[in-house]
Amino acid sequence: MTSNLPAGVDQFLADAGWHGAQIDPLPGDASFRRYFRIRSGDNHAMLMDAPPPHEDPGPFLHVGKWLNEQGLRAPRIYAEAPERGLVLIEDFGHDRMRDWLDTNPAEEARAYRDAVDALVELHQRPPGPFDPYSLETYQREVSLFPDWFCKAAGIEVDAMGFSAAWREALSPMLLRQQPGVTVLRDYHAENIMLLRPGGEYSGEQGLIDFQDALVGHRAYDLVSLLQDARREVSPQLEQDMLEHYRSRLSVDSEFDGDYARLGAQRNAKIVGIFTRLWKRDGKDRYLSMIPRVWEAMERDLAHPALEPVARWFDANVPDDIRAKQGGVLA
Repeated sequence: MTSNLPAGVDQFLADAGWHGAQIDPLPGDASFRRYFRIRSGDNHAMLMDAPPPHEDPGPFLHVGKWLNEQGLRAPRIYAEAPERGLVLIEDFGHDRMRDWLDTNPAEEARAYRDAVDALVELHQRPPGPFDPYSLETYQREVSLFPDWFCKAAGIEVDAMGFSAAWREALSPMLLRQQPGVTVLRDYHAENIMLLRPGGEYSGEQGLIDFQDALVGHRAYDLVSLLQDARREVSPQLEQDMLEHYRSRLSVDSEFDGDYARLGAQRNAKIVGIFTRLWKRDGKDRYLSMIPRVWEAMERDLAHPALEPVARWFDANVPDDIRAKQGGVLA
């Protein structure tokens, strides 16, 4: 319906050379951003609607332009009006990696190998002009676990001890993320597009949803990809892809520990975010994903690098909640 279209979109498209184009909305997710597929004859593009004050397309433009300058496959930007939250970008098509693998499961290893190779390309470049992934940022993110999940589960926990345990676990890693790499932060099968210029998947993958990029540790996006909250990745595939990464780039002796640190940190954060989406925003579909995330978090906590955090979980999170992998909310 026209009333649901962004304000001023017709003039924006006309100024960009897309007068009279067909505008079709796409399903939304967990943010205020909306996307529309734009068609004019044989031409097609994507419209991002990131309306102020809830959204700001500036970071997307900043990171996307840098990625393209580096020869990486972010969408080309055709037109922009950031003050109105409107950006017209290249259309990568319909094939999200997650959806494509649902109908092409035999291609799983190939698609994940290509996704790892894209990270290798990113990690071979100097870090972008982005803020550092600081200890304060890690702490702020992981605090979502006690602030939202623990409260929703009705358990009283030692929040100060939680912060101290993470400081002890993460501090040794901070020097190893210097000078660091560009971390996309939400790199997983729902945010990777498989490009098919000739009708067949060519191995080229398009990057989306990178506007929160920081400079940090190169294990972070590997964790995001291989401990995916929204798609089952087997432990065997996870190990195979880590080995593939190691075959392309050398890693130090602390890499496995840092991977576990970032896995536990990210997964605890996601459990908190999914709980917040339910409690605050009424989006209960995310609750069914918590057990998968929790299972990966428990694997990470078993690594010796997470010993301070594992001790906190042992002392603060009851066994029945852990046995149900966090799936106790309703």
